[in-house]
Amino acid sequence: MMGKKAVHAPLMEALIRYRTQGNASFHVPGHKNGQVYEHENIASLLQEVMSIDATEISGLDDLHHPEDVIREGQGLAAKCFGAEESFWLIGGSTVGNLAMILTVCTEPGDLLLVQRNVHKSVLNGLMLSGANAVFLDPEIDTLSGLAVAPTTDTIKAALKAYPSAKGVLLTLPNYYGMGHDLTATAKACHAAHVPLLVDEAHGAHFGLHPRLPASALSCGADVVVQSTHKMLPAMTMGAMLHVQGERIHRELLRQRLAMVQSSSPSYPLMASLDLARWYIEAYGEDAFTVGLAAADAFRKGLEQLPRFRLLEPTQQELEGKDAHRGISEVLERAEEGISGYSSQDPFKLVLYDTWGILDGFGLKHELETYGCVPEMSDEKHVVLLFTLGSTAKDASHLLQALVHINNDIRFKETAGEPGATEKEPQRLELDFSTWNNDRMKGYSSPVPFGLRPISPDQMETVPVEESAGRVAAEMIIPYPPGIPLLYTGETITEAIALRMSRLRELGAKWHGIADEGMLTIRVFRLQ
Repeated sequence: MMGKKAVHAPLMEALIRYRTQGNASFHVPGHKNGQVYEHENIASLLQEVMSIDATEISGLDDLHHPEDVIREGQGLAAKCFGAEESFWLIGGSTVGNLAMILTVCTEPGDLLLVQRNVHKSVLNGLMLSGANAVFLDPEIDTLSGLAVAPTTDTIKAALKAYPSAKGVLLTLPNYYGMGHDLTATAKACHAAHVPLLVDEAHGAHFGLHPRLPASALSCGADVVVQSTHKMLPAMTMGAMLHVQGERIHRELLRQRLAMVQSSSPSYPLMASLDLARWYIEAYGEDAFTVGLAAADAFRKGLEQLPRFRLLEPTQQELEGKDAHRGISEVLERAEEGISGYSSQDPFKLVLYDTWGILDGFGLKHELETYGCVPEMSDEKHVVLLFTLGSTAKDASHLLQALVHINNDIRFKETAGEPGATEKEPQRLELDFSTWNNDRMKGYSSPVPFGLRPISPDQMETVPVEESAGRVAAEMIIPYPPGIPLLYTGETITEAIALRMSRLRELGAKWHGIADEGMLTIRVFRLQ
């Protein structure tokens, strides 16, 4: 890595001064800069963090009324990420999503156009605001079957059908790093005089290197929420909300952020946001050199294991035909329709077994047995997340694990069969991801959200296998990625019932369900 620039980290520097001064603490927190654990070996790691775990005292500013180092740090973040104003979030992108919805939807019944495959925090925001949502059908990539985001034409049609909409909310990139340029979408929203809100949780690094996709802000989005902890070097729960333009009520946004964030924000967490921005500015594009080289080394090594392949946009895959098998399949599928996305995060490597012997959950399990822990899996894929912190050693470890899996006789279609390793990749099926659910025709009718609970006498429990045709009385959320498979009030189709059973059998994890074993589901009683 090349030399770094002299860059300021105002909050981190203030916390170092606070620690160096060693003043006696007669304020919270109760651990008193970690000294309560002074003789406890088990607490030694955490004690270091506690030495800067301060509170709103002189010299350390206040997140909810910033005037000094926090204000300066957020201003530097805005400059770094291309915003007019940036806010540090200490509750992850979740609180950013809540705040931007509560800022735009100010009256019960306000209408918001929302991408169907959104994170559950968006749904919680709709519930808190009492908004009505018109769900937008995401484009399905023809090669992988994965849902990406609605097309600009779909958004234009929905805006025309619902001119009273308060805004459009999209999630891009998706959990798999798939996306497209949002410039045309932003222009369509602005032509209709509504803001574009983007949950860019997985794209905090976008636009910071020539090989990375354009950021939502650079494309014209009005509010963008980013999980700085996901793809940049901040601590878990560290995120940012960026805003630009005149379509967002800034004072109301600040009020909403104060509502959903803790009044006692974590100073180590905020310092990590300051440091993440500092690191990017100190090293510039070079900050990503080692991580991108590690991801490239893995791609290069994977060419020696043709059984395993990575997802990538159609054009990119066509250009790489010499390095991949099964190009006839790619060409055939490319003629059937345009790829559902045009950009792929080079740090998100989405792996699958072309033989179909190991599903995504099985491949994830086997990688973990060799000490490689993936980000997530679905029925077909494993998501391998590289970042600017990844190394060539990491890539080598991962490749060695796949070599062992490839050579494991348990995972050959016919043990000892000559030429088994030369089998042509199988074609992927459409519509299998936990990110997908039943497709709609463009956009839905308005769906009301609110906080009124469902009365127990309105519900009953039925086996998942017998649930088709019934109306769901609970949200079904495979996690990760946290995208609802079913919304409360939605009719359960045969396909969804089968998918729930399939995911249960494969060992998927679930959030927010009554039956943790996913054997049954709550539905509304028949009238």
